[in-house]
Amino acid sequence: MATGNPVLNKLEQRASEADQVIEYLKQQVALLKEKAILQASIREEKKLRVENAKLKKEIDALKDQLVQTEKKNGVKQVDVPSSTTDVSTPATSQPVSKPASVKPSPPAPKAGGEDKKKKEKPEKKGEKKEKKPAVADDEARPVDVSRLDLRVGCIISAKKHPDADSLYVEEVDVGEASPRTVVSGLVKHIPLEQMQNRMAVLLCNLKPAKMRGVLSQAMVMCASSPEKVEILDPPSGAVPGDRITFDEFPGEPDKELNPKKKTWEQIQPDLLTNDACVATYKGVAFEVKGKGVVKAQTMSRSGIK
Repeated sequence: MATGNPVLNKLEQRASEADQVIEYLKQQVALLKEKAILQASIREEKKLRVENAKLKKEIDALKDQLVQTEKKNGVKQVDVPSSTTDVSTPATSQPVSKPASVKPSPPAPKAGGEDKKKKEKPEKKGEKKEKKPAVADDEARPVDVSRLDLRVGCIISAKKHPDADSLYVEEVDVGEASPRTVVSGLVKHIPLEQMQNRMAVLLCNLKPAKMRGVLSQAMVMCASSPEKVEILDPPSGAVPGDRITFDEFPGEPDKELNPKKKTWEQIQPDLLTNDACVATYKGVAFEVKGKGVVKAQTMSRSGIK
């Protein structure tokens, strides 16, 4: 019994030390769990910040597009009132509403008949001038790629034309309220399954034309050679309705290309893919601002139509 007591004491000490070590390890495990949770939350926060930054950029881009579109549609309406009213900071929503507030002003001076005639005549001349410069501007503009309304589109579905073995009939989303119907002679070049739910570039301001009884409202843009055809691919991140622009050829597209003036026929020969398969006009890339350039899959130095 005398020799057993020291052994028991040592065992008890070791047991208590083991308990302390276990308790310490438990505390460390708890701390590690807390750190892991904090790190996970920090990662999520970083992801959210990155996503928010992307969303802000997209919102800013959409705002810029909205402002440009409103300026495009309201430039003439802004120019008329700006000469008679001192509006220094026109808002995007004001160009349409302010002409309405200016028009009622002429009837005010009823006393002088001469004043009436003088003011009525300039208004009538102004209305005529608003129409004539529009035609004159179109005729004076250079014939270049800025006249084309090129947009990103998504081919929602495609099927064989009921009356033509070489034609597809596609439903294409180009960012409008409803899809456009497009007829394309791609049956011999692109399998039907590759035509379903795919992104493409569409020429949207050709005059609609019937092809074997089906009205085609746009044209799918392709790299083309006698041996091969490839549908042009928009950059990743592009969405239906995104405009294709050209840095060295600014300007708004025609509402509809006039077939009699052969605008498309004059522009098309200068549409080519370069050595890197990038679609270009006179060497300037097809671009979706902030998202990248348009390319063919494999075809370099090929025509585009």
